[in-house]
Amino acid sequence: MANKYKKILFVLLAVFALLAAGCGAPKDAGGSGSAATSTSSAQAAKGNLTIQMLNVGQGDSILVKTAEQTVLIDTSDVDERDKLRSELKKAGVKKIDKVILTHPHADHIGGMDVLLDEGYNIGAIYDNGMPSTSKLYLGYMKKAKAKNIEHKGLKEGDVLDFGGGVKFEVLSPTASLVKKGQAKGYKHDPNNESVVGRLVFGQFTMLFTGDAEKETEAEILKAHKGDVKSLVLKAPHHGSHTSSSPEYLKAVQPETCLISCGAGNDYGHPHKETLDKYKKLNAKVFETDKNGTITITTDGKTYDVKGEH
Repeated sequence: MANKYKKILFVLLAVFALLAAGCGAPKDAGGSGSAATSTSSAQAAKGNLTIQMLNVGQGDSILVKTAEQTVLIDTSDVDERDKLRSELKKAGVKKIDKVILTHPHADHIGGMDVLLDEGYNIGAIYDNGMPSTSKLYLGYMKKAKAKNIEHKGLKEGDVLDFGGGVKFEVLSPTASLVKKGQAKGYKHDPNNESVVGRLVFGQFTMLFTGDAEKETEAEILKAHKGDVKSLVLKAPHHGSHTSSSPEYLKAVQPETCLISCGAGNDYGHPHKETLDKYKKLNAKVFETDKNGTITITTDGKTYDVKGEH
């Protein structure tokens, strides 16, 4: 009988050990941080994800590389095209599965001619689904149509699959705003019509904000207050005081904030008021004007952030 009880005790101890190992938190591999999302999301993650906020001066351009796709979010300004060329060459980019243009201001769509005229293989172009009278907008639309490149508008509730278990959940603009924006004679506010989306890869999350200002932030919080929490925040509007409201930041709770801006820019970006808000959060702040291209690498469990300098 004694041997029988010993065997039972051994089996119970073995089962307990296995359960304890399975419940352990993932070890931080020295990155900037880690956080929990759903287990199903973590299981969907494949390989590694690299996100680079490119050093393209006073504009936005963010390169996302998953295990299966390359995505470019915005293309910086017209007078920064050489920087965009250099950054894409450095990253070895020839094919871009998805280009997402958050809104039609020149410092976000100014590099589209580089992509469309210089041999890049583009799978599809996404924007906020609203027309614009901007010559840059009309020009890239005409070229994309001539090349038979798929064009789609994004709205709240849309989810883009970036491959490798990476999802991009669109939080703004709303369907009602898109409908208004498509009406003839509508007075546009491009910054507040920006595509805002939350990237999810396992336990890693990052909020992409375009140039959305406090008005849009408030609307997003009304509908998605529990859905904006993210480890990394792409600082809205280049770190301007017109964005990053205290309520918004409280809901996002970022550990890391990335700011894209040009050295000595005429707008004074990033504004001290905004930097002070990030400091109160104890968030690590990286700026392209000071750090060069900023690179995030993650396996879906932990992440690491590095600047060029």
